[in-house]
Amino acid sequence: MIKIGIVFGGFSKEREISFAGGRTVYDNLNKSIFEAVPIFVDSFGNFVLLDWQYIYKGSIRDFYPPVEFLQESPNEFQLYAECLENTDKQKQLEIISKIGKHIPPHDLNTLIDFAFLCLHGPFGEDGKIQGLFDYLKIPYSGSGVLPSAIGIDKVVQKKLMKNAGFNSPDFTTIKRNDWFNNIYNTTNFKTVFEEIKNTIGSPMVLKSASQGSSIGISILKSATEQEFMNAVNKSFFAKELSASEWNSFSEIQKVEFVRTLSDIREGIGMPLSINLFDSRVEGIKHPEELLTFLNLNLKPNSDKKILLESLDAEDEVLIEGFIEGKEFSCIVVQNENNKAIALPPTEIKKGKELFDYRSKYLPGLARKITPIDLPIEQINTIRKECEHLFDALQFNVYARIDGFIQSDGKVFLNDPNTTSGMMPSSFFFHQAAEIGLNPSQFLTFIIRTSLSQRCQHSKNNNKYFALLNNLDNAIQAQKEEKSNKIKVAVFLGGYSSERHISVESGRNIYEKLASSTKYEATPVFLTGNDNEHLLYQIPINVLLKDNADDIKEKIEHYAIHPAVEQIISECKSITEKYSDANSLQKPKQLNYNDISNQFNAVFIALHGRPGEDGAVQEKLDALNVPYNGSDKISSAITINKFETNEILSKNGLLVAKHRVIKEDEWLNNQTEILSYIEKELHYPFIAKPVDDGCSSAVRKVKTKEELMAFAELIFRKSEELIAAPAEFLHIKPKEEFPRKREFLVEELISRKEATHFIEITGGMLTRKNAKGEIEYEVFEASEALSEGEVLSLEEKFLAGQGQNITPARYAKKDDDRQKISDYVKIQLGKAAKVLNVQGYCRIDAFVRVYNPDKVEVVFIEVNSLPGMTPATCIFHQTALQGYKPYDFIDNILQFAFSKKA
Repeated sequence: MIKIGIVFGGFSKEREISFAGGRTVYDNLNKSIFEAVPIFVDSFGNFVLLDWQYIYKGSIRDFYPPVEFLQESPNEFQLYAECLENTDKQKQLEIISKIGKHIPPHDLNTLIDFAFLCLHGPFGEDGKIQGLFDYLKIPYSGSGVLPSAIGIDKVVQKKLMKNAGFNSPDFTTIKRNDWFNNIYNTTNFKTVFEEIKNTIGSPMVLKSASQGSSIGISILKSATEQEFMNAVNKSFFAKELSASEWNSFSEIQKVEFVRTLSDIREGIGMPLSINLFDSRVEGIKHPEELLTFLNLNLKPNSDKKILLESLDAEDEVLIEGFIEGKEFSCIVVQNENNKAIALPPTEIKKGKELFDYRSKYLPGLARKITPIDLPIEQINTIRKECEHLFDALQFNVYARIDGFIQSDGKVFLNDPNTTSGMMPSSFFFHQAAEIGLNPSQFLTFIIRTSLSQRCQHSKNNNKYFALLNNLDNAIQAQKEEKSNKIKVAVFLGGYSSERHISVESGRNIYEKLASSTKYEATPVFLTGNDNEHLLYQIPINVLLKDNADDIKEKIEHYAIHPAVEQIISECKSITEKYSDANSLQKPKQLNYNDISNQFNAVFIALHGRPGEDGAVQEKLDALNVPYNGSDKISSAITINKFETNEILSKNGLLVAKHRVIKEDEWLNNQTEILSYIEKELHYPFIAKPVDDGCSSAVRKVKTKEELMAFAELIFRKSEELIAAPAEFLHIKPKEEFPRKREFLVEELISRKEATHFIEITGGMLTRKNAKGEIEYEVFEASEALSEGEVLSLEEKFLAGQGQNITPARYAKKDDDRQKISDYVKIQLGKAAKVLNVQGYCRIDAFVRVYNPDKVEVVFIEVNSLPGMTPATCIFHQTALQGYKPYDFIDNILQFAFSKKA
C-alpha cells in the first residue's frame, strides 16, 4: 500500500475549504491501492498526524481548539486557535496533543510516501509548502515551486499574461503601505480615486491579490468615493467604524457585527489591530474582547472613527475593469506525454454578480452548465486559451483557470489556480466526470501524473521512479481483478424541497461505497410524483451535475455534447487506464423489478417525500429487497412531525405545545387561530411544514404580520415565491420554501428556570442481538450552535459553516456531563423504540439542565433517513464510537440484510 499524506487545513482564510477538500480526498482514495494518512496543518503552521475521527467534524472550529481550551464567551462566538489568549509553543503542543501527534517536518518522510496537497491560499499554494517537500524529498501533487508562486499572485499573473499577449481588462494596483500611509484619510484620496476611475472605468472589480473562494472581492457598478474606500479596505481586510454607526446598532446587532467581522470568510478575521489614528491597539484576539473595546471607546454622541485591521492582512489590491460576458471555469490536466488538455469548461450561472462563498459551495444556489452553452468553435477557443495559459505559466499536473467570453468571442482569462477546491461539488470532480472518471479514479490519475512530474523534475529521483513503478503495477492489477462485490443501488434525488440535499447525501454514500473493497455502488436517481416513481440508473457525468434539477434535466435530454466527445477522444489514454468501459452509458430507466433483479440491496439517500414517508419502503418490501432504515409504517409516522409529537407525548416524553393549521381552516377561521396562538403559544413561536426537513421554511414567527406572510407563502398556488411576503421574511436567493396545504405551529422552547439550555442532535444505530431482538446504540449527541434564530441549511450541511460540538456540553464537570449525557441517551432511545425506528436515525431536541439530577429533554423531530452529507454531524458522533463513515454505512447495510434474512 502506498501511504498518501493528505495535507489540509492551514492558516489561510480558505482553511475551511481546504479542510473539507482534504476530507473528500481522504474518503475517495482507492482503498485497495492507497493508505490515507491525515496530516492537518494547524493555525500556527504545525504539522499534526490527526486522529482520524476529527476528519469528520463539520468544520475546523468543531475540534480545534478543543473545547477545554475555549474561554468563556457569553455570545458563543465561534473561534479559531489563533484567538486563544496564550498560544506560545508549549501551549500549541498541549492543544495538539488533544487531537493527534505533533510531527516535526523532518519526520514526515517516515509517515508518508506521497503528499496530496489540499492547502489553499498563502503557505499552501504559493510554492512554500512545495519547496519544503522538495527539500524533504517527498513527492507531492500538483505544480512545483515556480508555477505555484505565480499561481497565487493575481498581480504577477496579470503582468505575465498581458506581456504574453493574453487579453486583459485595464488594471492597476494599490500597495498596502501606500494606501494606509499616503492615500486613505488623506488629501491624496480624491485625486487617486479620480485617476483610478478614469483609468479603469465602471463597473470595476477590486480583489485581494492572493486570496481565493471570492474572499475580499467587491464589484462596484458606479463607485462613489465612500464605496471605493470601503471596497479597498475590504480587500485589505480592514473595516472603518464610526461611533455614530456603532451606536445606531441594537445590542443584538452589535454582537452580529462582531460575529460577521471576525468570520474569516465574510469579515476580516481575528486577531486584529485597531488604528485610533492617534495611536494603535495591537493584538485583539477574542471577539468578546473586541465587543468590550468598541463599547468602551465608541461613546454615543462622539465623532470618533477607528480602523479595524486583520493581522492576517493583504499586501496588495488589484483593481480591474469588469468584463461583461459568460463566466466559466476550466480544469486543465496533463496526459502522460505532458500535453495540456482542457476538460469541458463550465458556465457559471449565478443569482447575483458575485460568485461568492455561499454560491460556490451550497448546492442549488448557482448553476454549473457543462460544457458552457456556446457553439463548439467557441468552446474550443476557450480550451485552447486555457491550455496556452497552462503552458505559458509553466503549470503542471492540473490547474483551474477561470475567465469570461464576450459576445464577440473574445476570451479573458483570470485567476489561474494551481490548486482547485476538492469538495464533492467542485469543478475538479465535476469536469472529470464528463470524461468518465469518478472521484476515486480522478484522484488516482492526479497522484500518478504528479509522481511522473516529480520524476522528471527531481535530481534524486530513484525513489520516485520506484514509487511510480509500484503504483503502475497496482493500477494494472486492479484493472485485471474480477469483481465479486455486493451490488448496491443508491437512491438519490426525489421531488421534495430536500432533493438537492438528497443528491449530496447520495453522492457521499456512492463515493464511500465506490472506493471500498466490498461494495459496487450504482447511482439511481428518483423523480416523478407520489403516483409514479421514475427510476434512472445514471452515469458518473450525470451524477456529478450541480444539483437535483440539473440531473433531472440531463436525464430527460441526455446527449454527449460534440465538444465533450472530442475531449473524451483526446483523453482516451487517461480513461482507458483509470475508468470503466461503461462509465458514460446513457441513463437507463428502471422499475422496481429491475432493482430487485440487478442489485443485492438499496441504500435510500432520499429526504422528505418519497423516501422518508414509507412509499419507497413499501415498493421494496413487496420484492423482498434489503434497504437501509425503518420500515414503511415507522417512516410514515416520523415524517409527520405532528403525529410524531403526539405519539411521543402520549408515551410520557416532552414535546412542544403544537397545532396543525390547515389551509381551509386558515381561510375560514383565521380569527380563532390567531386567538389560540396569542393565548396558548404566544409570540414568538415556531412555524414549519408538517412533513419537510432540512430547515425548509422553518421560521421563528415574532409578530402577527410575520405569521400572515408565512401563511401566504406556504399556501400559495404556484411554485414561484410571492415577492412581498418573501422579502418581509428575508427569504434568501434560491432558498427552498415548499408549498403545502397545512403547516405546524409550536411553542418556542425556552430555557425556563434551567441553569443550562442547549439544542442537540443525536444519532443512533440498531443491530440484532443473538436472540434476534433489536438493540439501540445511541451515540453521544452533538450540541448545535446557531448563528441565527433557527439552524440554517448551511449550518446543517455545508462544510465550514456553523458549529457542532460533539459531545454536547451539558455541564462543566466531566462526571456531571456524563451523567446528564447518559440520561439524554436513554430518552432518545425511548423515543426511537416508541416510534419503532430501525437501522439508524437522528433525533433533534432541546435539553434543559437544572442540575445533574434534574434534566428535561424536549423533542423537536425524528429523522428516519438523516442527511448523510460529508459535513453532517452524525459522522462526528459515529467517530466517537469508533466508526468511520464507511464503517457506519456498512453497519447500516448489514442490518438491512439481517432484517431480510
